[in-house]
Amino acid sequence: MSESGAPGSHDYRTVASREIFDGRIVRLRIDTLTMPGGGTADREICGHDDAAAVVAVDAEDRIVLVRQYRHAVGERLWELPAGLCDVEGEPPLETARRELVEEAGLEADEWRPVIEIVPSPGFCTERVHVFLATGLTEVDRPEASHEEADMEVARIPVAEAVDAVLDGRIVNGIAVAGILAVRTMLDRP
Repeated sequence: MSESGAPGSHDYRTVASREIFDGRIVRLRIDTLTMPGGGTADREICGHDDAAAVVAVDAEDRIVLVRQYRHAVGERLWELPAGLCDVEGEPPLETARRELVEEAGLEADEWRPVIEIVPSPGFCTERVHVFLATGLTEVDRPEASHEEADMEVARIPVAEAVDAVLDGRIVNGIAVAGILAVRTMLDRP
């Protein structure tokens, strides 16, 4: 795959930015850009903290998934344990470790970065850091609140997780990317 210019290079320039909302999780703004061919265009941007997600694989080659209600789509979705990088100064790996304990009641001996994705780059600043966790040990899970209170935790074979991605049972984009990336990693010598 070839790339023209340096990674991230472009000819677009932000000439104005107006914040229209600053909430607990998202910030909304309108940026005015100069276009490479001339003229300007407005872009609606959702500012969002980065996140970390965990593909936790146990000794029996099963992936740990959590199922929780997501109000934006009105469904309970199968996902990877994940959460916002919203603790000041906490690196994404530490966020991943914390979320694995909080959501799945697990700790891991070994951690590897898998991929970094931008789930909605057309309008959102969020980047998600996905890690592979192995050498799992069960620990006490802290008391959950909100949607996490009725979170379901399951372990399914890696091959079944891939099938669930391909047949539409797993539709969360971060889970799709993480599961397929880890499957590829596990298949390589």
